Amino acid sequence: MPQPPTVMMPETFALVAGVRRAYVVGADGEMEDLSLADARRRIAQGAPPMVCHAPATAKHLGVERLHGFDLLELFAFVRPGWFTVPTPGGLAQVLGLALPRGHEDEAALLITATHKLLSMLVEDAPFLAKTIAPIARAMAAGGWPWADAVLAALGQDAGKQGHSTRARGGLRIWDRLVEWEERPPPPKAGDMPVSPEDARKRLDALLAGGLSEKRPEQQNYTAGVTAAFDPAQDVDAPQFVLAEAGTGVGKTLAYIAPASLWADKNEGCVWISTFTRNLQRQLDGELDRLYPDADEKARRVVVRKGRENYFCVLNFEEAMGRLQPGSRDWVALGLVARWAEASRDGDMVGGDFPAWLEGLLGRSLTLDLTDTRGECLYSACQHYRKCFVEHSQRRARHARLVVANHALVMVQAALGGSGGDNALPTRYVFDEGHHLFAAADSAFSAQLSGRETSDLRRWIVGAEAGSRSRSRGIKTRFDDWVADDEKISQLIDAVRRAAHALPGPGWRNRIADGSTSGPTEALLQHIRAQVLARDKDSSAQAYSLECPTEPLGDGLAAVAAELATALKELEAPLVNLRKRMVQKLDDDADTLDSNQRSRIEGLAGSLERRAILPVQAWRSMLESFSEGTPEEFVDWFSVERY
Repeated sequence: MPQPPTVMMPETFALVAGVRRAYVVGADGEMEDLSLADARRRIAQGAPPMVCHAPATAKHLGVERLHGFDLLELFAFVRPGWFTVPTPGGLAQVLGLALPRGHEDEAALLITATHKLLSMLVEDAPFLAKTIAPIARAMAAGGWPWADAVLAALGQDAGKQGHSTRARGGLRIWDRLVEWEERPPPPKAGDMPVSPEDARKRLDALLAGGLSEKRPEQQNYTAGVTAAFDPAQDVDAPQFVLAEAGTGVGKTLAYIAPASLWADKNEGCVWISTFTRNLQRQLDGELDRLYPDADEKARRVVVRKGRENYFCVLNFEEAMGRLQPGSRDWVALGLVARWAEASRDGDMVGGDFPAWLEGLLGRSLTLDLTDTRGECLYSACQHYRKCFVEHSQRRARHARLVVANHALVMVQAALGGSGGDNALPTRYVFDEGHHLFAAADSAFSAQLSGRETSDLRRWIVGAEAGSRSRSRGIKTRFDDWVADDEKISQLIDAVRRAAHALPGPGWRNRIADGSTSGPTEALLQHIRAQVLARDKDSSAQAYSLECPTEPLGDGLAAVAAELATALKELEAPLVNLRKRMVQKLDDDADTLDSNQRSRIEGLAGSLERRAILPVQAWRSMLESFSEGTPEEFVDWFSVERY
């Protein structure tokens, strides 16, 4: 039976460790000033202490590990996705408590902050208990010290935690995440211009409330950039403005004003592109002025990044499958589950995922749960309809402002809008524009490297012996059609066989010791030898070295020709497999529903983007070894550290 929610304080002491001394506050409020050695003895003899950031406290105490009541873990559970500096002072600020003035105050604050956080849970219990109590029980299976106090605050019986097998149910976040819905595409945006006068008025509105002072330079800037939003006059010439202003002018709000005004007038979307995640975060914060209501901002503003930044539900489920009874991994996955259900968009890198949780819980059960490069199953994934990346893409199509980065924008441009977004935006603002060239070089170039080729083999073949990858390979992606279409089955087998010409697990070691396997590894070994022989800095360092491709070293032309032949044998069944999928769209047009059509289109698109285009680019590079590099291209060999 549910119990009345109550604040049940842990029967332990609060501990703050400084450089030379430690400070302890007991349940009775008595303060003790201890040497670090005495503090270590106190921990060894008593209950686990109450601390803020256990790894940092352990380092100050000179112990390898400290198991205790970490306030940051309690904070992450009670207020997932909230920002705080991971210190007692940071907790005080976000919880509205008096800021501590020294270590003694910090130790006392831990007691006060604990009571405040548990009181928040008591207030939330009528609304959240059914949802989050199962997560707390799952964390109890891993020995989470806070479990009893949290369950009591939620009005749950803390004495019956249940078996760990049953506790897994509390971590099944995919049962509670909301599915995204496919919406009709938005109408085409209009072409109404933005006048300088209207842009100034919008800027004044953004500056209202005395948050920022008016500056003539900022007003002139916002008026000047409005020309970028005029209708294009020539099919081959975009309408653009190259604007520059000094530090402190307030460029961000100055271009947000006309960009948001154009989006409102034309019911369109403006993409604001930056180079760094930090500026993306800053821009997102500035847009609170434009949309002070959080719900409206969620509809109007979307932050977009590459797939590798987002939490992957399938990775989380597979991590759950590896849980062992009593392991602290239960605690890590429980805190991640709390965050994932509360997150704005599932962004773990620079989003609302607390960066300090990686330090508390380790990378493998935090940031490594992101969408690992090259391993996404897309529509073949059982969690596809609840995928944060797919949801973000669909929200962006109906947003007014999308805060992206140069790399993503350039990749979309290179793919002609087929990289998950059906149509390219018509209006962009490029902040930090001097970095745009580097992003374009990366997006519109191709690399024939060990990393790229081994990634493609893993994407095609799947996880192999000696690999930590969970990739299922191309056969799983096409599993629905393999049994019913013998031609598709034969083509997939041919692709998988040909992919063994690419580097397999352990390729780095084989290249270093000269025991290569297959034509790609042989080519890489010859390139490595040429770079090390010709780069004048190779004696000082073993990485970030490069040299010209010409003249080719002995034997390199022969292994290049062998690899070109192998890639041709890989390309042919890939192209035919894609043709077969496109043909099914026509042959089965009367029987395919919209989800099936979307999946076939997605599979055909991923074949082209992920496999066919790279293989064709690599073949072109290898052919240039004998024919010479065209004047409009630049080739070089390098040895890099990843």
